[in-house]
Amino acid sequence: MSAGALLARAEADPAGLPDEAYVELLAADGAELDALAALADDLRRDAVGDQLTFVANRNLDTAVVRDPGHARALVDEAWALGATEICVQGPLPDDAGDRARLDLVALITGRVPMHLHAFRPAEVADAAARLGLSPREFLVAARDAGLGSVPGTAARILDDGIRALLTGGTDIPAARWTELVTTAHEVGLRSTATMVYGHVETRAEQVAHLRALAAIQDRTGGFTEFIAMPILPEALPPELRRVADRGCGDPGVTRQQRRIARTGTVPDVRETRALHAVARLMLYGRIDHVQAAWPKLGPELTTAVLRGGADDAGGLLLDGALDPAAGAEAGRQLTLAQVEALAAELGRTPRQRTTVYGDPTPERQAALRAAP
Repeated sequence: MSAGALLARAEADPAGLPDEAYVELLAADGAELDALAALADDLRRDAVGDQLTFVANRNLDTAVVRDPGHARALVDEAWALGATEICVQGPLPDDAGDRARLDLVALITGRVPMHLHAFRPAEVADAAARLGLSPREFLVAARDAGLGSVPGTAARILDDGIRALLTGGTDIPAARWTELVTTAHEVGLRSTATMVYGHVETRAEQVAHLRALAAIQDRTGGFTEFIAMPILPEALPPELRRVADRGCGDPGVTRQQRRIARTGTVPDVRETRALHAVARLMLYGRIDHVQAAWPKLGPELTTAVLRGGADDAGGLLLDGALDPAAGAEAGRQLTLAQVEALAAELGRTPRQRTTVYGDPTPERQAALRAAP
């Protein structure tokens, strides 16, 4: 079936096409890609209107557990800068105690009324094991201590073969990731839904990943937004980088390695636009928000996907002056003025949101505008 015919079917029933149709749409290019992006943008408008949302947040590395006084100072600074969210991800330092994550939750949320978005699925499993609890018991304890939501990151592609290739077999299985995220939803914690793309996966595997996320959402309704992030070459294991360097034409490259050989470059504009648009179609009626992961995409691609299905600009990633390197993505801050300029370019209204897409208090919005 032609792309035009598929798009006509998608216009009538965006999330109702068979998998092979979405695989074909992921290959769209030229005028067909423009038409796919235009349909995704129409669906974005129907789902969430003409707003460009963003959250004022700050990332902190889990290493802050070593110095509670410093952690309190960083939280106070984030609050003064207008943040409504603190995000904490990463493994615990070797010298941290077993209760360190729960203690960090209490420290942050007991300091100011800040939403804490913390602990990837594998980190939830680790925290529970350290305390001799089930993941559900740990999540309930963390929720009761003030945890607001969990990052649905490290999903990569929900396929065990791919996960093993990307992490050398150290990743938790896809079923375990699904179980842990589902459990978080079941105890009342929302999460993001993510994909890391542009490495060894096929288009059919991208569609299968989106299907898996949709199935979780049908069961729990716990995802707040979908975030697709292109893999960066430096994130690949050394053995995959070596295969990528050899290239597909090398007679010593196996069939499996030929799939890997595209990993030497960041996914291109065409693939990124198509993936965000198809995600909007497949998740339509399930997950309202599609985020543009601006730290990974860069300015031009961010604008492109916001014109083709995405609606949210994500976090400002406030660094502050006290310890700008204290969190992931340090030095990659998005300013309020930049968000407003981007919204004007897109013809949308900028709206500051909370982590779960509510409205911050007028006092929080004023604090963000008054910050240096």
